[in-house]
Amino acid sequence: MQYVSLGSTGLQVSRLGFGGIPVQRIDQPRTRQLLEAAHKAGINYIDTARAYTVSEEWIGQALQQSGLRDEFIIATKCRAITAEEMAEELNASLRSLRTDHIELYQFHNPSPEDFDRIIAPGGALEALKSAHAVGIVEHIGVTAHLAATFEKALACPDIETIMFPYNIVEQQGADLIARCKAAGKAFIAMKPLAGGAIESGRLAIRYTLANPGVTVVIPGMAELRELSQNVAAAEDASPLTEEELAACEEVRKSLGTQFCRRCNYCAPCTVGIQIPNCFLFQGYLNRYGLEGWAHERYNTLPVKAGACIECGTCETRCPYQLPIRQMLKKVAADFGE
Repeated sequence: MQYVSLGSTGLQVSRLGFGGIPVQRIDQPRTRQLLEAAHKAGINYIDTARAYTVSEEWIGQALQQSGLRDEFIIATKCRAITAEEMAEELNASLRSLRTDHIELYQFHNPSPEDFDRIIAPGGALEALKSAHAVGIVEHIGVTAHLAATFEKALACPDIETIMFPYNIVEQQGADLIARCKAAGKAFIAMKPLAGGAIESGRLAIRYTLANPGVTVVIPGMAELRELSQNVAAAEDASPLTEEELAACEEVRKSLGTQFCRRCNYCAPCTVGIQIPNCFLFQGYLNRYGLEGWAHERYNTLPVKAGACIECGTCETRCPYQLPIRQMLKKVAADFGE
């Protein structure tokens, strides 16, 4: 496993981290099994969040039961804007994670306007700086989906790490990554598989880590098989081959830029449409030629894409500004609604 400095924090981090979103899909014993295997493979960085339902809690239990708490750098995050909100969320994280300190606490995907409120007097940054002063929070970071928020974070001296999407098809952060390194801030790459849109995890991780400005990449993992494949990809530090570069181009041609990353920020839908699943099954239908299976899976959805009332609420939440209403119409047409 490769290890690098986490920006200017003084922490040494494995370039492959453990993404804790999929923990929500499994149970606590399997979470422990995964984290024990991750430790044996040399991974020492865990990403989770208050918003990931049981993720913090199950990770905390797993680390306590296995005695591995001090072997990992825990990075979590919340959507607090004010100092009061942050104090409450931080205490909740400490309880869930069963720890008395957190190595990296991050502001979770604030808009540029909310970031300004966070760093203003009375904002959430005040609470984290107070926690830092007494050793509860070691370092402070931000996660973002918008370049405008990334820019603001780069200019803020209190921000030590920035998490942003970076993968084969999402290159909007490429220039910002280089500036991040120059500023001494760690760059944490999220969505290396573009929310599952990129099929080859090995190719996705190899591509992401080929950028020297990427400090750590955090693919989500819910199975030991995924963990093993990700570790093998991260440990292969050889340059990308001509075949791999050609495969990257094929991925770009296939996906373009207007696709769902399955972040689920669009939820809940006003009428109950499972929006990411609609796009997932459409991908099986159109990109992978799995017509029968795609229709079978799509038919399990209790509310189909054609039920969209075009209220537009989902589009106000989408960090990628996708035209979701228009895209749902295409899903409905593709599945013959």
